[in-house]
Amino acid sequence: MTLRESLTPDERPRERLARLGPKSLTDAELLALLIGSGVRGRHAIGVAADILMQSGGLRGLQRQTLQQLQRTKGLGPARASVLTAVFELASRTSLEDLRAGQLLNRSEQVKAYCRTLLSHREVEHCVALLLDTQHRLIHCEEVSQGTLTQAPIYVREIVKLALKHHASGFIMAHNHPSGVAKPSQADLALTTELSHALQLVDVTFVDHLIVAGPQTASLAELGYM
Repeated sequence: MTLRESLTPDERPRERLARLGPKSLTDAELLALLIGSGVRGRHAIGVAADILMQSGGLRGLQRQTLQQLQRTKGLGPARASVLTAVFELASRTSLEDLRAGQLLNRSEQVKAYCRTLLSHREVEHCVALLLDTQHRLIHCEEVSQGTLTQAPIYVREIVKLALKHHASGFIMAHNHPSGVAKPSQADLALTTELSHALQLVDVTFVDHLIVAGPQTASLAELGYM
């Protein structure tokens, strides 16, 4: 069943997008445009709605690997590849504004950057953002990848990385796949240890961010630094 067969011209998402813009469409309608067609007895919007429900929404869909998407009813290899490419392009677009040399002097700006990097990850990842004396981004690097509950961080390696790039400031961010943006005792202990180590080499530990889906906690704002 096609959208053309089941919907009037005013209801079809492609025509509505052209007339009213993309914000007028639902998540399912936007996804249906990428899918292109439905399956027997179910048009593309219905298939898209099923996929979103099974995935837990757009964020859940973004977290899925290409292999997982390929096994989703209504997708298959070609459509799964399109979705993977779209999510990757969206991520790159968000990160492009914060390429090396960008001034990172606003808390919300840094949080948004780290959410783009980490919010869709299914296991813990930790990234280091290295800054110059003007708070411009020198280098961003993933320094650890772990499990659902932890990612090992080695203080000595962080210090070596900061010295290698002649950093003046340092921001660390990691995700909590549990969805709870609250620092654990291990997070607090690591923050204290890293702060002391970085002070010895004259690098300012600016913040430690915890990303949990759409939420981001700043340990500096919470008074832990």
